[in-house]
Amino acid sequence: MTGWELAAVSAAGVVAGGINAVVGSGSLITFPTLVALGVDPVTANVSNTVGLVPGSFTAAYGYRPELQGQRERLLRLGLASGIGAVIGGILLLFLDPGVFEVVVIALILVACVLVLVQPRLNAWLAARRADAHPHGGAALWLGVLAAGVYGGYFGAAQGVLLIGLLGSFLDDHLQRVNAAKNVLALIVNAVAAGLFIVVADVDWQAVLGVAMG
Repeated sequence: MTGWELAAVSAAGVVAGGINAVVGSGSLITFPTLVALGVDPVTANVSNTVGLVPGSFTAAYGYRPELQGQRERLLRLGLASGIGAVIGGILLLFLDPGVFEVVVIALILVACVLVLVQPRLNAWLAARRADAHPHGGAALWLGVLAAGVYGGYFGAAQGVLLIGLLGSFLDDHLQRVNAAKNVLALIVNAVAAGLFIVVADVDWQAVLGVAMG
């Protein structure tokens, strides 16, 4: 990877880090950038996930005040995110790479639709706040598990999925929901990244570029 290519990946990482902190679709910037620079799609996805971990951490760290009082909730839901990330990562690594190259097109389209409906989703969540469940229950846990599988496999717009789930089932302010989303996305990215580092082909130059950004 040339210096200019590394700079382009880092610039994409800057945009992705900011988007992930407030919405959760930064991979729609970094993943296509890596593929456009000639990185194999599966390797690009793996490297993107590893590279996004520092940004996921800083996004969660920046929401420290909003995370107060959510420890028990995040321990319970974090387990679901971690399990889901392992399942999604295993699917990515052990399914035929050709499957990912076909499925990723549909996943990108789904992610774009989710980003487009995000403003309406936020308005809908705010309107039904009084009817939300206080703790989420089994339905939320299973939903977060499914979002973790999605995030471990691809990850673009997993934050939008998590905001929709958490906002639907929790009786809490949207900024606290977003703070919880950042922690759960961090868990998914970190667990999947750990798996990929051990058993997958990682492009460390791509990781460096995304991580710096």
